[in-house]
Amino acid sequence: MIIHEDLLFAHGAKIGKYNAADYIFEEGTAAKYYFQIKSGTVKLNTFLEDGKEFVHGLPFDGHCIGESYLFTGHHYAVNAIAITSCEIIMISKTKFLQILLRQPELMLEINKYTAERLHFRYLISSFLVISDPIVKLEKLFDHIKDYFGFEEAYSFLVPYTRQQIATLTGLRVETVIRYIKKMHEQKLVRLESTKIYY
Repeated sequence: MIIHEDLLFAHGAKIGKYNAADYIFEEGTAAKYYFQIKSGTVKLNTFLEDGKEFVHGLPFDGHCIGESYLFTGHHYAVNAIAITSCEIIMISKTKFLQILLRQPELMLEINKYTAERLHFRYLISSFLVISDPIVKLEKLFDHIKDYFGFEEAYSFLVPYTRQQIATLTGLRVETVIRYIKKMHEQKLVRLESTKIYY
Protein backbone atom coordinates (compact mmCIF):
# COMPACT_ATOMS: atom_id res chain seq x y z
CA MET A 1 0.00 0.00 0.00
CA ILE A 2 1.49 3.33 -1.07
CA ILE A 3 -0.57 5.63 1.17
CA HIS A 4 -2.47 4.30 4.18
CA GLU A 5 -6.16 3.90 3.33
CA ASP A 6 -7.32 5.54 6.56
CA LEU A 7 -5.49 8.74 5.65
CA LEU A 8 -7.12 8.80 2.22
CA PHE A 9 -10.60 8.14 3.62
CA ALA A 10 -10.11 10.80 6.30
CA HIS A 11 -9.62 13.30 3.47
CA GLY A 12 -12.72 12.32 1.52
CA ALA A 13 -11.64 9.33 -0.57
CA LYS A 14 -14.35 7.04 -1.93
CA ILE A 15 -14.36 3.46 -3.22
CA GLY A 16 -14.99 2.88 -6.90
CA LYS A 17 -16.15 -0.61 -7.90
CA TYR A 18 -15.22 -1.95 -11.32
CA ASN A 19 -16.02 -5.17 -13.12
CA ALA A 20 -13.54 -6.98 -15.36
CA ALA A 21 -13.08 -5.04 -18.65
CA ASP A 22 -14.28 -1.72 -17.14
CA TYR A 23 -12.11 1.31 -17.84
CA ILE A 24 -10.83 3.12 -14.75
CA PHE A 25 -9.36 5.84 -16.96
CA GLU A 26 -8.75 6.17 -20.68
CA GLU A 27 -5.88 7.33 -22.81
CA GLY A 28 -6.30 10.99 -23.78
CA THR A 29 -8.32 12.01 -20.69
CA ALA A 30 -7.22 14.37 -17.93
CA ALA A 31 -6.03 13.08 -14.55
CA LYS A 32 -8.57 14.13 -11.94
CA TYR A 33 -8.07 11.51 -9.22
CA TYR A 34 -5.43 9.62 -7.30
CA PHE A 35 -6.27 5.90 -7.70
CA GLN A 36 -5.04 3.21 -5.30
CA ILE A 37 -6.07 -0.42 -5.76
CA LYS A 38 -7.75 -1.84 -2.67
CA SER A 39 -8.38 -5.20 -4.32
CA GLY A 40 -8.12 -6.66 -7.79
CA THR A 41 -5.78 -6.44 -10.77
CA VAL A 42 -5.60 -3.67 -13.37
CA LYS A 43 -4.01 -3.64 -16.81
CA LEU A 44 -2.17 -0.52 -17.96
CA ASN A 45 -2.11 -0.65 -21.74
CA THR A 46 -1.96 1.18 -25.04
CA PHE A 47 -3.74 0.07 -28.19
CA LEU A 48 -1.58 0.52 -31.28
CA GLU A 49 -2.85 1.64 -34.69
CA ASP A 50 -2.88 -1.92 -36.02
CA GLY A 51 -5.15 -2.98 -33.14
CA LYS A 52 -2.37 -4.69 -31.22
CA GLU A 53 -2.04 -4.08 -27.52
CA PHE A 54 1.06 -3.10 -25.56
CA VAL A 55 0.80 -3.82 -21.83
CA HIS A 56 2.83 -1.57 -19.54
CA GLY A 57 2.04 -3.38 -16.32
CA LEU A 58 -0.44 -5.36 -14.24
CA PRO A 59 -0.66 -3.58 -10.86
CA PHE A 60 -2.75 -5.15 -8.12
CA ASP A 61 -3.73 -4.77 -4.43
CA GLY A 62 -1.97 -1.85 -2.78
CA HIS A 63 -0.53 -0.31 -5.94
CA CYS A 64 -1.47 3.12 -7.26
CA ILE A 65 -2.12 3.83 -10.94
CA GLY A 66 -1.61 6.93 -13.06
CA GLU A 67 -0.15 8.88 -10.15
CA SER A 68 2.56 10.59 -12.21
CA TYR A 69 -0.09 12.41 -14.27
CA LEU A 70 -1.25 14.30 -11.18
CA PHE A 71 2.01 16.28 -11.31
CA THR A 72 1.88 17.27 -15.00
CA GLY A 73 -0.55 18.91 -17.37
CA HIS A 74 -0.44 15.88 -19.67
CA HIS A 75 -3.42 13.68 -20.39
CA TYR A 76 -3.08 9.94 -19.78
CA ALA A 77 -0.97 8.17 -22.43
CA VAL A 78 -2.31 4.78 -21.27
CA ASN A 79 -5.57 3.09 -20.38
CA ALA A 80 -6.27 1.51 -17.00
CA ILE A 81 -8.64 -1.44 -17.39
CA ALA A 82 -9.84 -3.78 -14.65
CA ILE A 83 -8.96 -7.38 -15.47
CA THR A 84 -10.69 -8.72 -12.36
CA SER A 85 -13.39 -7.24 -10.17
CA CYS A 86 -11.68 -4.27 -8.52
CA GLU A 87 -12.22 -1.92 -5.64
CA ILE A 88 -10.27 1.29 -6.23
CA ILE A 89 -9.77 4.03 -3.65
CA MET A 90 -10.27 7.38 -5.37
CA ILE A 91 -9.53 10.86 -4.08
CA SER A 92 -9.64 14.09 -6.08
CA LYS A 93 -6.39 15.53 -7.37
CA THR A 94 -6.89 18.69 -5.28
CA LYS A 95 -7.38 16.79 -2.01
CA PHE A 96 -4.53 14.42 -2.82
CA LEU A 97 -2.10 17.28 -3.42
CA GLN A 98 -3.24 18.90 -0.15
CA ILE A 99 -2.33 15.68 1.70
CA LEU A 100 1.15 15.75 0.14
CA LEU A 101 1.65 19.40 1.11
CA ARG A 102 0.72 18.58 4.71
CA GLN A 103 2.82 15.40 4.79
CA PRO A 104 5.70 15.87 2.33
CA GLU A 105 7.33 12.59 3.43
CA LEU A 106 4.58 10.86 1.46
CA MET A 107 6.06 12.39 -1.68
CA LEU A 108 9.14 10.22 -1.13
CA GLU A 109 6.90 7.13 -1.07
CA ILE A 110 5.18 8.19 -4.29
CA ASN A 111 8.57 8.92 -5.93
CA LYS A 112 9.96 5.55 -4.85
CA TYR A 113 6.92 3.74 -6.21
CA THR A 114 7.03 5.65 -9.50
CA ALA A 115 10.76 4.93 -9.85
CA GLU A 116 10.11 1.19 -9.30
CA ARG A 117 7.43 1.26 -11.98
CA LEU A 118 9.72 3.08 -14.41
CA HIS A 119 12.36 0.42 -13.80
CA PHE A 120 9.78 -2.27 -14.58
CA ARG A 121 8.76 -0.45 -17.79
CA TYR A 122 12.40 -0.23 -18.89
CA LEU A 123 12.72 -3.95 -18.24
CA ILE A 124 9.60 -4.68 -20.28
CA SER A 125 10.90 -2.50 -23.12
CA SER A 126 14.13 -4.51 -23.21
CA PHE A 127 12.05 -7.61 -24.06
CA LEU A 128 11.59 -6.19 -27.56
CA VAL A 129 15.24 -6.95 -28.41
CA ILE A 130 15.60 -10.27 -26.56
CA SER A 131 14.88 -13.22 -28.84
CA ASP A 132 15.31 -16.10 -26.37
CA PRO A 133 11.96 -16.76 -24.61
CA ILE A 134 13.66 -18.31 -21.57
CA VAL A 135 15.78 -15.19 -21.07
CA LYS A 136 12.63 -13.03 -21.27
CA LEU A 137 10.84 -15.20 -18.73
CA GLU A 138 13.83 -15.31 -16.39
CA LYS A 139 14.20 -11.50 -16.51
CA LEU A 140 10.51 -11.04 -15.66
CA PHE A 141 10.56 -13.64 -12.87
CA ASP A 142 13.84 -12.31 -11.45
CA HIS A 143 12.39 -8.82 -11.24
CA ILE A 144 9.11 -9.70 -9.53
CA LYS A 145 10.78 -12.20 -7.20
CA ASP A 146 13.28 -9.54 -6.13
CA TYR A 147 10.51 -6.92 -5.82
CA PHE A 148 8.68 -9.11 -3.31
CA GLY A 149 11.89 -9.96 -1.44
CA PHE A 150 12.18 -13.70 -2.18
CA GLU A 151 15.58 -15.34 -2.59
CA GLU A 152 15.37 -19.13 -2.26
CA ALA A 153 14.80 -21.32 -5.30
CA TYR A 154 11.11 -22.16 -5.86
CA SER A 155 10.09 -19.91 -2.94
CA PHE A 156 8.15 -17.43 -5.08
CA LEU A 157 4.72 -18.13 -6.54
CA VAL A 158 4.52 -16.19 -9.83
CA PRO A 159 1.36 -14.05 -9.46
CA TYR A 160 0.49 -14.01 -13.17
CA THR A 161 -1.43 -16.34 -15.44
CA ARG A 162 0.30 -17.65 -18.54
CA GLN A 163 -1.79 -15.22 -20.61
CA GLN A 164 -0.63 -12.29 -18.45
CA ILE A 165 2.99 -13.47 -18.75
CA ALA A 166 2.56 -13.58 -22.52
CA THR A 167 1.14 -10.07 -22.53
CA LEU A 168 4.01 -8.70 -20.44
CA THR A 169 6.77 -10.40 -22.42
CA GLY A 170 5.35 -9.98 -25.93
CA LEU A 171 5.31 -13.75 -26.41
CA ARG A 172 2.38 -15.82 -27.62
CA VAL A 173 0.63 -17.73 -24.85
CA GLU A 174 1.48 -21.04 -26.57
CA THR A 175 5.15 -20.04 -26.49
CA VAL A 176 4.93 -19.19 -22.78
CA ILE A 177 3.33 -22.57 -22.03
CA ARG A 178 5.99 -24.44 -24.04
CA TYR A 179 8.95 -22.59 -22.51
CA ILE A 180 7.62 -22.75 -18.94
CA LYS A 181 7.62 -26.54 -19.42
CA LYS A 182 11.21 -26.36 -20.70
CA MET A 183 12.18 -24.26 -17.69
CA HIS A 184 10.60 -26.92 -15.47
CA GLU A 185 12.63 -29.63 -17.23
CA GLN A 186 15.78 -27.51 -16.69
CA LYS A 187 14.83 -27.08 -13.00
CA LEU A 188 14.55 -23.31 -13.39
CA VAL A 189 10.94 -23.37 -12.14
CA ARG A 190 8.76 -25.84 -10.27
CA LEU A 191 5.24 -26.51 -11.52
CA GLU A 192 2.35 -27.56 -9.32
CA SER A 193 -0.79 -27.89 -11.39
CA THR A 194 -1.17 -24.40 -12.93
CA LYS A 195 1.08 -22.73 -10.36
CA ILE A 196 4.61 -21.63 -11.24
CA TYR A 197 7.20 -21.41 -8.46
CA TYR A 198 10.44 -19.60 -9.20
